[in-house]
Amino acid sequence: MSEKFDCIVVGAGPAGIACAYELAKAGVDVLLLERGEYPGSKNVMGGVLYRKMMEDVIPEFYKEAPLERPIVEQRFMMLDKESALTFGYKGLEWAREPYNNFTVLRAKFDQWFAQKAVDQGALLINETVALECIVEEGRVVGVRTDRPDGDLYADVVVLADGVNSLLAKSLGFHKEFKPDEVALATMEIVKMDRKVIEDRFNLEEGQGCTIELFGDATKGILGTGFLYTNKDTLSIGVGTLLSGLIKHKIKPYELLEYVKRHPMIRPYLQGGEPQEYLAHLIPEGGYHSMPKVVGNGVLVVGDAAQLVNAIHREGSNMAMTSGRLAAETIVMAKQAGNFSEDMLDYYRQRLMESFVGQDLHKYKDATHHFDKFPQYFEEYIPMMNRAASQMFTVDGTSKREKQRKIWRDIGTAKQKLKLARDMYRAWKVMK
Repeated sequence: MSEKFDCIVVGAGPAGIACAYELAKAGVDVLLLERGEYPGSKNVMGGVLYRKMMEDVIPEFYKEAPLERPIVEQRFMMLDKESALTFGYKGLEWAREPYNNFTVLRAKFDQWFAQKAVDQGALLINETVALECIVEEGRVVGVRTDRPDGDLYADVVVLADGVNSLLAKSLGFHKEFKPDEVALATMEIVKMDRKVIEDRFNLEEGQGCTIELFGDATKGILGTGFLYTNKDTLSIGVGTLLSGLIKHKIKPYELLEYVKRHPMIRPYLQGGEPQEYLAHLIPEGGYHSMPKVVGNGVLVVGDAAQLVNAIHREGSNMAMTSGRLAAETIVMAKQAGNFSEDMLDYYRQRLMESFVGQDLHKYKDATHHFDKFPQYFEEYIPMMNRAASQMFTVDGTSKREKQRKIWRDIGTAKQKLKLARDMYRAWKVMK
């Protein structure tokens, strides 16, 4: 006879593990399925873990988790081909407990996090693919796996199986996502002496820095590059909408190599030794692309629910929060003995009331807007760099004349009106 659990969680990423941890801690009999060799083996993210959302699950986790560096500085670089307009924030309050956020390597962190769920009582099974949901009388009652006699049953199933979420798609919760709803991120881990990292990024011992790259980092395609400091490695990567790669006929690894060779980025990587190359799809459709997240006997969390804030490059924090809220809803449903869609809809309500739903709604039109109007990346970032070069070049020309030249270089009255209109539109979608 097939085994029965209170809950089956499909996918051991941040969302799935957070859900399994909370359920096991509450005494729920939970099975956590992972298709990879181990949790984190098939996961990629830029590498930033946000303390508050993780601490909502495991208080003071940073005292034992395999973290890389606490981030004390966040920089932003607006790149043209041979220049960069840079700004950011460095705060030493972030260098003290309880910190703000950290760089992590998912292969290490996810294994640690999953073991914490196991310690609470969750059963983790790796190298197991959930092929489909088992549905009886309109209700999900389990999953069919690729193992012999692989039918597993549960009162409720949580789908944390990533951006493609074939299980959610098979239930009719979403259609095939379009190329402008999904980004492809490629990343390389570069080995480097920790002292060299600290000297190169102007950091004290153990401190970390993140740099987000815009403009020429993606050759004008909607997306961003990133450069993050780990203990003795750097994470360098770039993520762009799949539609942009298709339109411009650029291969992902070519774009990554372009970023690595950029004259503003190359000095940071000099002398480093490439260790690992990773690629992963990221949901970028946001609010308008969110699938149905609740059904009879089933909930959808994390990337599978399109929970990524593309504007602020946030995903793991939303994933963990969704997993925690799903677990709290399941505990409530178990106490009531009711796993109907109406009961489980409490999860959806809490999700949309939280910062997750609020931020997704705030930026609901932003990605589509910047994809529709590529001039923000192709024209305006280079324009900003040229203006900065004009103002900061001391050549005997008065600052007033420099300002006039910058204004003239924008173009005709019609072009100036277009710029003003575009800036207003950007403000509208970001406010």
